[in-house]
Amino acid sequence: MHSASQLPPSSENLALGLARFAHGLRPADLPPEVRTKSLHHIVDAIGLAYASRHFPFAAPGLAGFRAAGAPGAATVIGGAERLQPRDAALSNGYLIHGLDFDDTHPGSIVHPTVACLPAALAMAEAADASWGELLAAYAAGMETCIRLGRAVKGGFHHAGFHATGLVSHFSAALVAAKLLGLDVPRIVAAQGIAASTASGVQVFLENGAWTKRMHPGWGALAGITAAQMAQAGFHGPDRPYEGRFGFFDTHMQERAGQVDTESVIRGLGREWTLLDTSIKPYPVCHFIHGCAEAGVQLHARIGDLARVRRIVCELPEATLPIVAEPAAAKRVPRSDYEAKFSAQFVVAACLLRGRFALSELDDASLADPAILRLASKVECIRQEDTEFPKYFSGAVTVELDQGDTLHQHIPMNLGSGARALGLPDIAGKFRANAGLVLPPPRAQAVLDTLLAAEPDTPVRALARALAA
Repeated sequence: MHSASQLPPSSENLALGLARFAHGLRPADLPPEVRTKSLHHIVDAIGLAYASRHFPFAAPGLAGFRAAGAPGAATVIGGAERLQPRDAALSNGYLIHGLDFDDTHPGSIVHPTVACLPAALAMAEAADASWGELLAAYAAGMETCIRLGRAVKGGFHHAGFHATGLVSHFSAALVAAKLLGLDVPRIVAAQGIAASTASGVQVFLENGAWTKRMHPGWGALAGITAAQMAQAGFHGPDRPYEGRFGFFDTHMQERAGQVDTESVIRGLGREWTLLDTSIKPYPVCHFIHGCAEAGVQLHARIGDLARVRRIVCELPEATLPIVAEPAAAKRVPRSDYEAKFSAQFVVAACLLRGRFALSELDDASLADPAILRLASKVECIRQEDTEFPKYFSGAVTVELDQGDTLHQHIPMNLGSGARALGLPDIAGKFRANAGLVLPPPRAQAVLDTLLAAEPDTPVRALARALAA
C-alpha cells in the first residue's frame, strides 16, 4: 500500500451521496425509458438463470449453497427450494452469471443486473414489496455499481480483481437497505460494512474454475447481510470509498490517482448510466463480441477453409490479457468457461459455423478438430481504431493462400448504443434460454407474466411464477 493516497477528492462523501439518492428515489421518479430498460434487462437475466440449470456447474453450486444456507421463504429461479433471502440471492446470482451471457455496461466493464437483481428479488419478496418498489431499488443499485466501475476506468481488472465481484457488494447493500426501508445514515453504514467484504480475484482465468460464477451472488449475500447489520444498529465506516485504506485505495493501489471519484455522484437522478448497458447476443466475454461478429460476417465470404493461412484478430489492448493470453492455452480451451474467454476459439468457431451460441460451448465443439485447427492459426493483436470501453469493438483479417485477404471491422458491437437489442430479440433470447429447461408453453407463460407486471403487482406473485 502506498503511504500517501493519490485518490482525487470528491465534492461530497460518496456513500452519503449514493444513500441520499437511493433513499429518495420513488417508483414514480423513474423515467419511462428507465423502467422499460430495467424490465428488458431483468427479463434477460431471469432467462439466463433458467438456462444455467441445464449445465453441469449448476447442481454442485446450488447444493453447496443449500448446505451452507438455511430454509426460508425466498425463491430460487427455476427450483422448488425456498431459502433465506441472502441464500436465495446467492443462488440466483450464481445462476444469472453462470453462463457469462448476462448484460454488461461497457464504460464500467461490470455486469450490472446480476450485481443488483438477486438482492432486489430476494428482499422485495421478503418485504412483500411491489414491482414498482423493486424497480426503484434495482435502478438505484444499477447506478451504484455502474458508477463505481466507471470511476476506475477498468482499473479493477488490471489489479487482478473481477470488477462485478467487487461492486456487487455495494450495490446489493444499497438495494437491500432501500427495500428494508432504512434511513440515510443506515444506508451509509450498510455501504461501509460492505467495504470489508468486497472481493473477487481473477485467478479463475488460470484453469477455468467456477469461482467467477459465484462472485456476484456472494456480493448479494454480503450486501444483504450488511444492510441487515446496519438495520440492527451495527456501526460501519462512513467513508468506505474514499477514506484512508478505503475501497479505492486498497483495490486500486498505485492506480488510485486515476479514479474519477466525482463521477460516482455527478448527475445522480438526472443522468441514467444504466441506459448504456448492453444485452449480449453471444454467450462469451463481452470483450470478444466485436471479433465474434466479424467472424460471423466473414463466414459466408471465406468459402474453402482449407485456403486459410492466418487469422488476425484486433482487440482493444486492455482486453488482450483476459481473452487472448497466453495464446497457446487460449487456442485449446479445456472447458466451456475457458472457451468463453478465448478470442482464438470463439473467432475460429464463428468463421467455421457462422454463429456462436450455447451449442458452440458443448464438449463436442470444444473437441472439434476443425475449430481447433482454425484456432491454431489465430493471432491476436492490439486494435488501434477503437472506442473501447464505450463499445466492444473488434476486427478480423483472414489471410488466404495466393495472398488474398478478407477483412471485417466492427466498430460498435451488436447490443450496444444504436445497435441495442429490442424486445423481440430479448424475448427470443429468453425463450431460447428458458426453453433449455422449461417446455415452450411454460417459458412463454413466465415471459408473459414478467412483461405484464404493473407497478403495484406484488413481487411475491411474480416470484411464484419463477419457481419450479
